[in-house]
Amino acid sequence: MKIYLNDQLVDADEAKVSVFDHGLLYGDGIFEGIRLYDGCVFKLEEHLERLEYSAKAIMLKMPWSRQQISDAVCETCRANGLKNGYIRLVITRGVGSLGLSIKNCDQPQLIIIADTIQLYPKEFYEHGLPIITVPTRRCNPAALPPTVKSLNYLNNILAKIEAQHLGYQEAIMLNDQGYVAECTGDNVFIIHKGELITPSASAGALKGITRDTALEIAEELGIPWRESNMTRYDVWVADELFLTGTAAEIVPIVEVDARKIGDGKPGKITAKFLEAFRRRVCVEGTML
Repeated sequence: MKIYLNDQLVDADEAKVSVFDHGLLYGDGIFEGIRLYDGCVFKLEEHLERLEYSAKAIMLKMPWSRQQISDAVCETCRANGLKNGYIRLVITRGVGSLGLSIKNCDQPQLIIIADTIQLYPKEFYEHGLPIITVPTRRCNPAALPPTVKSLNYLNNILAKIEAQHLGYQEAIMLNDQGYVAECTGDNVFIIHKGELITPSASAGALKGITRDTALEIAEELGIPWRESNMTRYDVWVADELFLTGTAAEIVPIVEVDARKIGDGKPGKITAKFLEAFRRRVCVEGTML
């Protein structure tokens, strides 16, 4: 495997960063997870725009243009002979001192990994996934805006650990007001009485690329949608529920906190979203 590291492709064993890199020491950096479908880097421009927004939010000045990063992503995929896979694009603050100050971090590190991925088994897309709500709350936007896709993912990791200890693959996280924010790595959508509802970014949800695609699909299908505060009760009584994420794609949820969603099977509207999504992934993006 070849890894793109600071303007060159290197063997995976040689892809190394300093132990003084603030990305390692403090989680000081940003990332994007991107999918590759039949040689199409899905929504690459949208991912790179969000990357730029994250960089601006944490005051990380990137020395690369969007086109340079885009070219590097495609080059890495071609070097690994990939037509389908997952791309992890990472930018760290770079090497600095052991203190919190970023004054000595003058060389950000660009890392691109292109490999295969399977987040959930095929059976979960066919039969649905059970999930639970965990105690760990999503970060308050006043502390760390969830719209920043930073390397500091400990909040999500703790929630994932809680879910896995109880035998679940995924979990809902609430915000500090008790409203549904998102799952540990995915956005949440419910369908209730023909309407699509999802938490807003102000509630603690990431502005997901697949989330935006789902909203586009809702428009295409003529399904009304809105952003709204959602309680656990709203989730429990939903007719259908699905999660969206770059790695997860669109996965139906059939049970939350031991309560069946609808009839306990993937919903018909959810199936339409998944079908529409799979039609888009090979054409909406940047071709290698």
